[in-house]
Amino acid sequence: MKRVILFVGTNLAIMLVLGISASLLGVNKYLTANGLNLGTLLMFSALMGFGGAFISLFLSKPIAKWSTGARVIEQPSTSTEMWLVNTVASQSQRAGIAMPEVAIYDGEPNAFATGATKNSSLVAVSTGLLESMTREEVEAVLAHEVAHIANGDMVTLTLIQGVVNTFVTFLARVVGYLVDQMLRRGDQESSGPGIGYTVTVVVCDILFGILASIIVMYFSRQREFRADRGAAQLLGSPRPMIAALQRLGSFSHGELPKNMAASGIAGGGLMSLFSSHPPLEDRIAALHHV
Repeated sequence: MKRVILFVGTNLAIMLVLGISASLLGVNKYLTANGLNLGTLLMFSALMGFGGAFISLFLSKPIAKWSTGARVIEQPSTSTEMWLVNTVASQSQRAGIAMPEVAIYDGEPNAFATGATKNSSLVAVSTGLLESMTREEVEAVLAHEVAHIANGDMVTLTLIQGVVNTFVTFLARVVGYLVDQMLRRGDQESSGPGIGYTVTVVVCDILFGILASIIVMYFSRQREFRADRGAAQLLGSPRPMIAALQRLGSFSHGELPKNMAASGIAGGGLMSLFSSHPPLEDRIAALHHV
């Protein structure tokens, strides 16, 4: 669950910074100089939307390492570290991707994968997961994360986030322009957008961004089913993945930082619309039909 929440959170923060920077640089005055030019606004929104999403993508791996304190295994120093590296190497070879970085971080049971491309990725597992699962179950979790990478899930999620960002940016500025026009009705002396526009745009960017995350999280939940199936294919059977999910259901999984939640092995929550993962019961049921 960790990767997607981190990605979405970082994306929202970057979009706000880009939006405020655009206001300070006078872009808003240009867009509304002769009324609201919807064509120009749409191009501006796409540039901002996809720019923010891809910046988030390329920052995903360093932010993941920093936020979790993950330690990349450069030279295995224990039998467990050696087994982790060898297992990921074998699975990535079968999946047809370059060997990801392998890391361990301190925390309750969870794992995640992230990275800008299939051949520049990271797979990390928590100490809690290593201590509470059998090696067969950990192997299934690793296969799930490798499947995320092989499926190109981060890039797909970035494209979806880019489209969503574009509409958020566009609609926020349309609403901001309309509010500003109502507040300044009868004022013929002022030119360019006023404070009403700026405040409304910032508020709408936040509100629309939160609502848009529902769409992103929906696609994230669909990815989980696909990664579970990918793990079953890599392992030659759905049984280990089912066992791993059942084990996860028996204890509290570790929470991941906000921009990374969608790529962790465990997820879900009280607010299902904002959950990056489907219920474990649904994932297990789906695997029984693989």
